[in-house]
Amino acid sequence: MTDNIFIGGGGIEYAEKQGLTLKYANRHGLIAGATGTGKTVTLQILAEGFSNAGVPVFLSDVKGDLSGLAKSGSPDHKLHVPFTERAAKIGFTDYTYHACPVTFWDMFGAQGHPVRTTVSEMGPLLLAQLLELTEAQEGILNIAFRLADEEGMPLLDLKDLQALLVWVGENAKDLSLRYGNVSTQSIGAIQRRLLVLENQGASQLFGEPALELSDLMRTDAAGKGMINILASDKLMAAPKLYATFLLWLLSELFEELPEVGDPDKPKLVFFFDEAHLLFEDAPKALVDKVEQVARLIRSKGVGVYFITQNPADVPEDILGQLGNRFQHALRAFTAKDRKELRMAAETYRENPRFETEEAIREVGVGEAVTSMLQKKGVPGIVERTLIRPPSSQLGPITDAERKAHLQSSDMAGKYDAPLDRKSAFEILKARADKAAAEAAASEEKAEELEPVLREFNAGRRYSGTRVTRSTTRSTRNSTGFGEAMTKMVVKELTGVTGRRMVRGILGGLFKGR
Repeated sequence: MTDNIFIGGGGIEYAEKQGLTLKYANRHGLIAGATGTGKTVTLQILAEGFSNAGVPVFLSDVKGDLSGLAKSGSPDHKLHVPFTERAAKIGFTDYTYHACPVTFWDMFGAQGHPVRTTVSEMGPLLLAQLLELTEAQEGILNIAFRLADEEGMPLLDLKDLQALLVWVGENAKDLSLRYGNVSTQSIGAIQRRLLVLENQGASQLFGEPALELSDLMRTDAAGKGMINILASDKLMAAPKLYATFLLWLLSELFEELPEVGDPDKPKLVFFFDEAHLLFEDAPKALVDKVEQVARLIRSKGVGVYFITQNPADVPEDILGQLGNRFQHALRAFTAKDRKELRMAAETYRENPRFETEEAIREVGVGEAVTSMLQKKGVPGIVERTLIRPPSSQLGPITDAERKAHLQSSDMAGKYDAPLDRKSAFEILKARADKAAAEAAASEEKAEELEPVLREFNAGRRYSGTRVTRSTTRSTRNSTGFGEAMTKMVVKELTGVTGRRMVRGILGGLFKGR
């Protein structure tokens, strides 16, 4: 086990040997290039290298190709000869085939162990971004989270949040006096967005048992880092959900992991594929949060590598923090493309042997223009590099192989069965049931008193026809008694029942806390 991950080389016009120093691997990186230029293989060999060095990895498998990390490569593979030839050319003398320790995860629970978080852990900021809420709607969402904390009601899944928003709507007038305007129209808009999110499968993301970060940071018996692969092919149908979940995971790592300074190797490496989805139409507050996390999380020992087609997809403030770079070919078909190509070339430290812009345009599949951080974190001179071949299988494993792997996994059984413990939905439902029972009891009392009132009123009308002093006195006494009875009944009827009619059953859920 060395302090360097071998990336590739080539000789003559290419770098003799290029490697990623583990000490600087937590200073983040970028893998960029047009479709079909070899980004997936670069990601695969980096994951292998980190795993061999005892560093756990988390990556998203957007196309389904990376499951091959769980299986050894083979001499029978159609690319075996080109692979062995390339290994010899770049001086990869100890090239062997081997599998990596892998744990498969899937938000939908089909291609991996279910991965969940709770609504509370996601928080109002990320949830508002996921729902694409307006400023007013985001304010109401913050009020709902605040009330959940004050009332001791855990928000675990979507039905918890939906039930709480119903209560907020029922009490909008009272809450507006305390928190500002709470519009029922805005609440309705949030509920509709939640319904859309639920239809996209988010109900399977929110719930328990929630993912424990320690399960992503394991090593196997041989000391190799676990490669955690999130199946994302179906998840990509909901790109906002995909990007928000990965950002949440990154934020959780930032908040929970202790400071470690500059370790000899990362504690975890996080690969964010299709990174442009995170920044498209993102509000400034969210981009600022990503920038803050990227800047500070390296002190927690976490390296973040963004994978995207064009470096221009990543905001400049974040791009400036990505010290280790693997630039595959960029195509320049339009004036905009040529401008972006020139800007990408200008971010590298020049090499007198070739023009960087020309190299980025000309490198073939499996080749890249690379720059790694060197001593004291100084960016290295840009080099043309032939990327080494992977030791694990190139391409996906079969469904049967994946199923067998899941059954033998250390995580088998821990997350598979969902847990639905008492939370906001159940608490609000219990209060609604209690309010309904009290209302029913009040109605029964009113029904029991109704014959008495009818008989009394009938007697009062009959007595009122007698015009004598005794009759007048009797009428006065009867009227006083009738008023008392009426007040008693009205008091009963305007208690729980009255509130039920005016505000609805949910309007009194927090009654008698």
